[in-house]
Amino acid sequence: MVGGSIKTPPDILYLYAARALRGFGDGFAIIILPVYLQAVGFSPQQIGIVASASLLGTAALTLLTGFIAPRFELRSLFLAGAGLIVFTGLVFPAAETFAFVLLIAFIGSINPSGGDSGMLVPLEHALLTRETAALPELLASSGWSRLSAIKLMFYLYAALGLLAALLYRRLPRDHSHVASAPKTALGPSKSIVYRLAALFSMDAFAGGFVVQSLLALWLFQRFDLSLEAASVYFFASSLLGAISFPVAAWLAGRIGLINTMVYTHIPSSLCLIAAAFSSDLTVVLTLLLVRSALSQMDVPTRSSYVMAVVTPAERTAAASVTAVPRSLASSISPAIAGFMLAGPFSGLPLVVCGCLKIGYDLALLRMFRHTKPPEEV
Repeated sequence: MVGGSIKTPPDILYLYAARALRGFGDGFAIIILPVYLQAVGFSPQQIGIVASASLLGTAALTLLTGFIAPRFELRSLFLAGAGLIVFTGLVFPAAETFAFVLLIAFIGSINPSGGDSGMLVPLEHALLTRETAALPELLASSGWSRLSAIKLMFYLYAALGLLAALLYRRLPRDHSHVASAPKTALGPSKSIVYRLAALFSMDAFAGGFVVQSLLALWLFQRFDLSLEAASVYFFASSLLGAISFPVAAWLAGRIGLINTMVYTHIPSSLCLIAAAFSSDLTVVLTLLLVRSALSQMDVPTRSSYVMAVVTPAERTAAASVTAVPRSLASSISPAIAGFMLAGPFSGLPLVVCGCLKIGYDLALLRMFRHTKPPEEV
């Protein structure tokens, strides 16, 4: 305590600062990725496959980290993650062949879906990326070639990883970690967790059709949207998504977690479907922004629900079982969406995503409307 107030430990501040840097990089990387791939001659089908490879690599890395984490200090893992960002930012500008790009997408750190979930992440994206994502356009107007300006953004991405590593190095070493950790097995809640994992995987598979990089690609192709305009849209979208988190908590306290998840999700999916059929850019962006304000409300409520309906001893296992299949499921659909974007109706991925998500919501409501957390009983 300092002067009657709680002093934040330095290591927490380092974590916040490093996460802000990563959020900064994630915010513009997901927008410039499809632009860069188009600039070097990739088709929508190939961009979709690259997005799938990136998501699959993210899922594999998450799973691998879960197995090896007990054997290493968190500080070392943070540094390794920052090193991966540096590697990705330095190598991607040199990757112009499909096989090489696919490899870097799989082992690298760029996530086309927008990075981690959580309230701080969309806030970081909203506050930090509005001007930076438009930087290639500004450089192009100053005499740079557009491709050179985009490559420069990847080097900036690498520099942010290096800065994050410098902050992670200031974290204290943990000499108390053990070589192995006991596993928390699922017990009485096994059936609930497996059913939730299946439903969440369906939702993630649906979401993969409109990961942010592919949504940006659709806007670029369908409406010839500029990078600068796209950065403003994603700024507003991320800000609305961030604001929705506390609103979701307030709403869940009044109508329950499941009802909040379903009754905010279905309207957001209807907005997505409607956007696919509109030819007016203003209408499309308005519908997508309304979707952004509603679609993320199930993120905190979903996590809260899982933790509330299992026993305390099962929470770690429940979190893993419901999270990893989601990552794997979401890695399949971007490749399919890439082929849909090149078809006669480029809005098809939006329609498929919306319909699948509505199916998920109705199934969730039917299967779990009577399975209430203790505080709702």
